Amino acid sequence: MSQPTSPLWTPSADRAEASQLAGFLAQARQRSGRALVDYDALHRWSVEDLEAFWGTVWDYVGVVASVPYRSVLCDGDASDPRDARWFEGARLNFAENLLRHAQGAGDSTALVAVTEGRVGVAEATPLTYRELLRRVGAFQQFLRARGVGVGDRVAGFLPNRVEAVVAMLATTGLGAIWSSCSPDFGFSGVMDRFGQIGPTVLVACDGYRYGGRRFETVDRVRAVAEAVESLRAVVVVDVLGDVEGGVAGAVSWQEALSSEGEAHFEQLPPDHPVYILYSSGTTGVPKCIVHGAAGTLVQHAKELVLHSDVRASDALFYFTTCGWMMWNWLVSGLFTGCRVVLFDGSPGHPDLGVLWRMAAEQGVTHFGTSPKFLASVQKQQIVPKQQVDLELLRVVMSTGSPLSPAQFRWVYDNVKSDLQLASIAGGTDIVSCFMLGSPIDPVYAGEIQKRGLGMAVEAWTEEGVPVVGEKAELVCTRPFPSMPVGFYNDPDGARYKAAYFEHFPGVWRHGDFVEITEHGGVVVYGRSDATLNPGGVRIGTAEIYRVVEGHPAVQDSLVVGLPVGNDVRIVLFVVGTWSDALEGELRTLIRTHCTPRHVPWKVIQCPAVPRTISGKKVEIAVTRLLRGDAASNRDALANPEALDYFAGLAGTL
Repeated sequence: MSQPTSPLWTPSADRAEASQLAGFLAQARQRSGRALVDYDALHRWSVEDLEAFWGTVWDYVGVVASVPYRSVLCDGDASDPRDARWFEGARLNFAENLLRHAQGAGDSTALVAVTEGRVGVAEATPLTYRELLRRVGAFQQFLRARGVGVGDRVAGFLPNRVEAVVAMLATTGLGAIWSSCSPDFGFSGVMDRFGQIGPTVLVACDGYRYGGRRFETVDRVRAVAEAVESLRAVVVVDVLGDVEGGVAGAVSWQEALSSEGEAHFEQLPPDHPVYILYSSGTTGVPKCIVHGAAGTLVQHAKELVLHSDVRASDALFYFTTCGWMMWNWLVSGLFTGCRVVLFDGSPGHPDLGVLWRMAAEQGVTHFGTSPKFLASVQKQQIVPKQQVDLELLRVVMSTGSPLSPAQFRWVYDNVKSDLQLASIAGGTDIVSCFMLGSPIDPVYAGEIQKRGLGMAVEAWTEEGVPVVGEKAELVCTRPFPSMPVGFYNDPDGARYKAAYFEHFPGVWRHGDFVEITEHGGVVVYGRSDATLNPGGVRIGTAEIYRVVEGHPAVQDSLVVGLPVGNDVRIVLFVVGTWSDALEGELRTLIRTHCTPRHVPWKVIQCPAVPRTISGKKVEIAVTRLLRGDAASNRDALANPEALDYFAGLAGTL
């Protein structure tokens, strides 16, 4: 892409100097003995001296540990990065760290839960850190009475509500492992996940509300409870309040919290598992990705404190479900002492201004969203800064797919001119980010600001040569703390190795197609396994999306590469107001703003774009359908019926 010459936003000198990253930079200068004049110099040191850098992060953010570590990193230079061991000798508890503010500042607000239809009604009830700690202790009494202990699994089938946070903290406090998915998953989708991990306790809802409608889930909960033989207890959270019938032998959430007890925090090794997350499962049974306590904690603390500048006085919001890793990231905001704002419901009900109104009402300082949401707001011609007071808003974060240059400009023109727009990218695989924001650096249209500190991110050609200013594979050449501790039921690590370390032996290949820019930023062009290759030229799908979805008649789009003979031909599917002229306009736009190679072979109107429950387009699954392969794991999708249209096109293009 052509590099922008002037930034859209530059932090004032006062704002940059007051940031926590600036304070860390000063501490890093002392620790390293280097000048470290800017972010790029700090990043170089952070990946050259991993032990010094991550040790400094541990100290700066104030990790709570009953036993200090003996060494920050062992076997960090081994040929197999999976052999790296972080913070050896330490004993700590993940939940204890997230609840560390429940003592001295216990009366400050920890959680604010907002539900659909209640924005503007002033009904959100804040929960203090002290009360959160009390509820965690109470639920732990229930779990312990059911024999839940170190290494057991507790599963959550819940909307983004306080109960999910309490259950997660109670679980990880005992040394058990938390795993969750959102209640819009069907039975097969739930079983593809929880059926693999054998949970001891299931915490589930009786239903949820979305888009002004109510959805009962008791039948699914009952079916899961009967199918998962490892379960000793089912707890049902009363969300709808009037669902008939129930789950045999289940207890209510209120009953599960009826016994008071002091919260317990089992002191465990740094790599003890806290989370099991799942890959999307759109092309096969989901991978069960296990994440450890210290790695998750330190990585999240670094991203929240240094990259996002979240403070105890702030209000952190990210629109997410419990089935997306951004929920885990959001809840780690408790570590900073801030107010974590939870939203349960549709971001478009009753209209696309609802989240902006909520942000104003709750004094949100950090607003997390997705390019799809921002595009929808833009197409509805909503101008948030004209509708609500966003004076306190300092940071807008976006992830889930690449944010286009036009969307960057739209945010500054329509949301607020003085804020840090942090496009961020990483994934479930690392429960964190490879690239994200910097509060001391400019924002350029279309670029993620910086590679993450301590993350040795490079763009490699197929020959393994690092390049700058060229599109190539995203790799991370050195170990980092939030690498998975493994996959569940993968005793020899073969599946884990195959997923990340076989393409470039011993080097993490993430599967994104990226460009490192002259500013030290990163442009993401899409998934490399969905990269188009017409005439042998690699093209990222995001390059086409950026152009097409800026057209006012296009609501959504999907780009796939269809093998024809010995070549690949680009097919563009469009959701929107179709006209005879639209196809020609889109072809002209793509040719003008990209290259002739980007111009699609066919442009076809479709009824809907299939997406995962976390909102990602499923390009590979559609490509397989067009080839005549069967659809798999439909329950991993938010709109599985959208696949039927593409299945009907098999063999016709």
